[in-house]
Amino acid sequence: MRYRTDQGPNEAYPYSESMHHMLTLTMSFSIVIGIIFVVAGTYGKILWLRVWGAALTMLSLGYLVADFLGYI
Repeated sequence: MRYRTDQGPNEAYPYSESMHHMLTLTMSFSIVIGIIFVVAGTYGKILWLRVWGAALTMLSLGYLVADFLGYI
C-alpha cells in the first residue's frame, strides 16, 4: 500500500479496510464450499468430506458472527 510522503500508515488499523472485506468475502465463499462438501460427502458416503465441510461451515459462520458483533 502506498502512502503520501507526509502521511504514514494508521497505527490503529495496521491492515486496510479492503483486507477486512476480503476476509469477510472469503468466509462467505467458505460457507458455500462447506455446504457443497457436506452434500457431496453425504451423497458419496465419504465421512471425512462431511466432517471437513461441517467444520468449514461452522468456523466460517463463527467468524462472520464474531465480525458482526464487533469482536474482530
